[in-house]
Amino acid sequence: MDIALIVPAPFATISGGYIYDRHVVGGLRALGHTVRVIELAGHHPLPDAEAEAAARAALDTVPEGSRIIIDGLGLPSFSLLADALEARGAMGLIHHPTALETGFSEDDRTTLRATEQALFPRLTRIVAPSTLTARRLTEEFGIDPDRLSVVEPGTDSAPRATGSGDETCAIISVGALIPRKGHDVLLRAVARLTDLDWHLTIAGGARDPIHAHGLAALAAELKIEARVTFAGECDAATLEVLYAGSDLFALATHWEGYGMAAAEAMARGLPLAITSGGAIAEIVAPGAAIIAAPGDHAALSRAMRRVIFDRDLRAEMAEASWQGGQMLPRWSDRAEAFASAMAKPASSPLAGQ
Repeated sequence: MDIALIVPAPFATISGGYIYDRHVVGGLRALGHTVRVIELAGHHPLPDAEAEAAARAALDTVPEGSRIIIDGLGLPSFSLLADALEARGAMGLIHHPTALETGFSEDDRTTLRATEQALFPRLTRIVAPSTLTARRLTEEFGIDPDRLSVVEPGTDSAPRATGSGDETCAIISVGALIPRKGHDVLLRAVARLTDLDWHLTIAGGARDPIHAHGLAALAAELKIEARVTFAGECDAATLEVLYAGSDLFALATHWEGYGMAAAEAMARGLPLAITSGGAIAEIVAPGAAIIAAPGDHAALSRAMRRVIFDRDLRAEMAEASWQGGQMLPRWSDRAEAFASAMAKPASSPLAGQ
């Protein structure tokens, strides 16, 4: 197949969605497919004029007969091009609907929802990373299940984490510094545990600089700034070192379309402290995680207390995590699954029904 993936720039961004995209592109190329990545300029997912112009230019550069895949983060920039998307048989790669993103105003969320409800039915097929995301696309956006395919992310084989090796429980949280990831909830949770010995490292780029500044200010306000390291956006080698030296993975996310960081933690045998936000709680192995409701820092704190204090419990959870992590899908077969989804017969668009 000749394939064009259209995604907001830069494609090298470190996030779960972009990592998924890069693995799929690499895997499809290894299978012999021709894949061109087209990066969209402008602001996303609430598009400005530059983004809309970039979307139109992107479609114009894709030759007739090429298979078009649009990453969901950039899809709203095609709001004026719905007819063209339908005519070209474009597909959508929807990690999660942008209307579900925490941190937008209600007006912006309403706008995004209306845009996605108009565009999703014009796509010939939608690929989602989890059954939960696919289910919400059906229930909340009216997408025919026959037009949905689920291709879960993969993991690479990884060495088992060795831990910090000292009395301090080294906690790692991996996720961009955006409201949806709930780092503020995690900070409030660990701030209630200052009688215990722990250190938290948050690895993630400041995609929302205002929110990132607020997180640093919150750590200072809670008087835990000396116990918290904001590591910023880390490359793969740095992140590997952080995983290896950690004793506990924590993420207080409000919503995850899958939960790739949690999967990576399991692939290394780390016990987890997470929320039930989206699909993330569905991927963890039994006994590997403590789980709290999204946004409830008090419940998360209570659950984390015993895990931080009790090394034996952490060891039991780590073993469950390691065993579960070895059962997760591998990136080596994800491209084949994605290609199979692309090859499914196109269904009639739902527009006008």
